[in-house]
Amino acid sequence: MPVDICSQPHTLLSTRSGTTDTSLSLNSLSLTSALPPTDTDLHHRPHNMNKLCRQVSIESPGPGAKNCVFNFFVPIEDTPALGARIRIVCAGACYRRRDRSNSITSMSSVSSELSDYCPSVNSMSPAHQGIREGSFFPGFEVAGVIEALGSEVTETNNCGLRIGQRVIVYPFDETPAGYAELLVVPDLKHIVPIPDSLPMEVAAMLPTGALLAMNAVFKAQAVVTQILAQRASSDPKKKCKILIVGTGGLALWAVRIASYHFALAGADNVDITVASLRDEGFRLATEIKNVSVVQWNECLYEPQLIERTKDVCGGAVDVVIDFGTTSRSLHRSMHCLSKGGVVLISDEVAEKLLPKFSRLSNEYQQEITPISNGTAEQLAELVELVATKKIEPPPHSVFPCEQAAEVIQKLCNSEIPGRAILRFHDIE
Repeated sequence: MPVDICSQPHTLLSTRSGTTDTSLSLNSLSLTSALPPTDTDLHHRPHNMNKLCRQVSIESPGPGAKNCVFNFFVPIEDTPALGARIRIVCAGACYRRRDRSNSITSMSSVSSELSDYCPSVNSMSPAHQGIREGSFFPGFEVAGVIEALGSEVTETNNCGLRIGQRVIVYPFDETPAGYAELLVVPDLKHIVPIPDSLPMEVAAMLPTGALLAMNAVFKAQAVVTQILAQRASSDPKKKCKILIVGTGGLALWAVRIASYHFALAGADNVDITVASLRDEGFRLATEIKNVSVVQWNECLYEPQLIERTKDVCGGAVDVVIDFGTTSRSLHRSMHCLSKGGVVLISDEVAEKLLPKFSRLSNEYQQEITPISNGTAEQLAELVELVATKKIEPPPHSVFPCEQAAEVIQKLCNSEIPGRAILRFHDIE
């Protein structure tokens, strides 16, 4: 709950003293917890400094820091004149690289490759001494209720929104980092209403992971349409093969959306295969109808994995949607891809991987295409599809926010199947 800053003592954490207390726990939230510095872009926005709300920040531990879950009370901003303030009910476990404003990914998708996103230990987070710059800033996938609307919001410009309405938030450029009980949204165009039939914990999975997966499937369909058109005269019966790499939240959403989308389009000449990156993902993927599964067991040699994948797919594939985050994953995907094929990767990792593979893609006459997170309009469409059960959500587990530290540990050890959701309030 928000609290009065004026009537309570508080301290400010010094990032220069080198004496950061990392023993904070979710069970001991108090106003003696530190107030973290805000992101640079947030300094330009006025805050209502009379109120504070609880925030949980999950960061990558560096030398001397054993606990990566920190708890703060942060200032509550004034509700923007044409915006809204959201009371968060559920938030999906996702993260963002601090140096990229729109890099948003499900933690469960990258639990085995976290080290790829942690720069040198000499690079310290401005929030905590001993915390590396490759920090996790969860809270981008949120579902909640509108607590307040701006002073200039009227019946003519409220986009059909009202106080008390259940909503999710499309990630915008200045989305604050970290879980917090309240979220200020500067423009109502970033808010997407959800029906009462859609559970909050399911809705919280949609704004980033599911939306990115949906946009990847749409891009894949454009490629498939072009390939089938080229084959129409020479080999009209030849099927188009799609390989989806990964079995975290992104891949599990992608295979569900792809199965529905291509069936709806009447594309019976499309085969979908999932390359599972871990045992638990293999089991989950095999439960999906009309989808083949191949396990990428890292104990095998690379040529064996490539041969196994081609055997399951019935030859080289035409399109790869690769939600892996490593050079090894992309290299393997390209060897499973036919000449002239297309690999779709998140734009989050494109900046890192594209320079390494430009020569290989030219040599193989293949294209590597970055995929963005999708649009607010696509998010509204996704809400409708999931709410009407046309697309079933992947497995997920809900935990009280007080268990954030345990949840992150389990995610990093791949002990939670599917997605993990933190619940701040129980309104249902």
